Amino acid sequence: MQFYTLSTIGQFHLNYDEDFFIIAELDSYRYVMAVMDGCSMGRESHFAATLLGKILRKVAKELSFQFFVQKTTLGLEPCLRKVMAATFQNVQQLQHSLMLEQEELLSTLLLGIYDQAHQQAEILAIGDGLICCNGLLYEFEQDNRPDYLGYHLHEDFDEWYDLQTQRLSFSKIEDLSLVTDGIFSFKPFNDQAYPKINEVEIIDAFLLNQAGKSQELMLRQQLIQLETHHGLRPSDDLTIVRLIA
Repeated sequence: MQFYTLSTIGQFHLNYDEDFFIIAELDSYRYVMAVMDGCSMGRESHFAATLLGKILRKVAKELSFQFFVQKTTLGLEPCLRKVMAATFQNVQQLQHSLMLEQEELLSTLLLGIYDQAHQQAEILAIGDGLICCNGLLYEFEQDNRPDYLGYHLHEDFDEWYDLQTQRLSFSKIEDLSLVTDGIFSFKPFNDQAYPKINEVEIIDAFLLNQAGKSQELMLRQQLIQLETHHGLRPSDDLTIVRLIA
């Protein structure tokens, strides 16, 4: 199994990449993987995505230690719920201790727990983004009005979680990607003539093509190829976490 990652700033953003990602071990065969996209209309939106990622990394470390000491384990769905519950609680606590306003905590979240031993995964999508598993695409589109986690921090976690419908369960995984919506934002960046390429071919280059899987920077090389051969760059920030079993 190999993880591949990419996070790049979009042409329309001048100062910060407002996306973030993490990959963290829970135990010897399970991993937390996530991508976050800060809301451009929020305040310091790169902060929200980064904060959420740092909290998820902390939660993964704490649960990893807990599982090791207690010699216990959980099924994938209960594990996803436990990770999300701890993340929710940590964000609530930081909101209060740092006196953060709602506009400072707006970020999407595509969160997955991957079981390498059984080639299974449980995914929760909060807001918009794209999931690709074994060549099939699952897009979460909310008409540019994502339902951010930051809108619900005053609610009871269990009640909120039980209402979440953007969930996916996968088995026999050979190829899995979590992607922010920047994948749909490629546009020409100059007036030169290049061979045309459509959105389906762009997605194929990043999420379906395995030609460069022996190279650690496979996704970065695809990005460079789209720029040099087709004159395209993402106008919005783009972040991908991809695993090939």
